[in-house]
Amino acid sequence: MSVATNEQWKNQQGEQQNRTEWHRIVMFNRLAEIARDYLHKGSIVYIEGKIQTRKWQDQSGQDRYTTEVIANQMQMLGGHGDIAVNEQKPNAATPPNDIFLPGEHAGDTPPDWLTSDDLDKLPF
Repeated sequence: MSVATNEQWKNQQGEQQNRTEWHRIVMFNRLAEIARDYLHKGSIVYIEGKIQTRKWQDQSGQDRYTTEVIANQMQMLGGHGDIAVNEQKPNAATPPNDIFLPGEHAGDTPPDWLTSDDLDKLPF
């Protein structure tokens, strides 16, 4: 899944500046199930984990890289009984059977599935 973070500051002229950055989040097992069942577009969430960069080859054979947050803790914020969830480290001997796959975009570009109308509806 993709999560946006927003940074706000004032420049030297005192004008308000904003920057939104998109992050790929990867979740496993029960943490992924909870995110799937309870998070929706616009949900406010705290996610903690480790940053991991991986490499793959696209269809034309070019090396591609992506940086993801491998989540191990999530807290849903913003009302309706905030819920905190911790994910135990998956067993390295057995691959996880329930993977919440990341989106295809990270960084300053919103994911393809997010339209300009959706961007206007984000709470920040």
